[in-house]
Amino acid sequence: MVGSRYGVFGTKTRSNILLALALLGESHASELSRLLDTSLSNVQKTLDSLEQVGIVSGAMLGRERRVRLDPRYYARDELSALLTKLAVQNQELVEAVSGIRRRPRRSGKAL
Repeated sequence: MVGSRYGVFGTKTRSNILLALALLGESHASELSRLLDTSLSNVQKTLDSLEQVGIVSGAMLGRERRVRLDPRYYARDELSALLTKLAVQNQELVEAVSGIRRRPRRSGKAL
């Protein structure tokens, strides 16, 4: 499993999701699930709880619910700086994030 050794922000899954969002900027539940090797339902529940407390905001983009750190969260800048600093120290997570393809593939292009 990619992620932090300790649940700094509650649980290990919660911490890993926040660290991944700090590196990615924006993501969706299934991408986070694959990245962190965690069940989709667990990621969705964690994102829902983070959204309820106002740390994460979600918005529908087509059929996909995109999530990011809530720009209206009162301590967003400080939290973002802390998460980025912690995430950069986790080389396994940084490598996993850098391996994600973030743009669409041209139609008809061979894999």
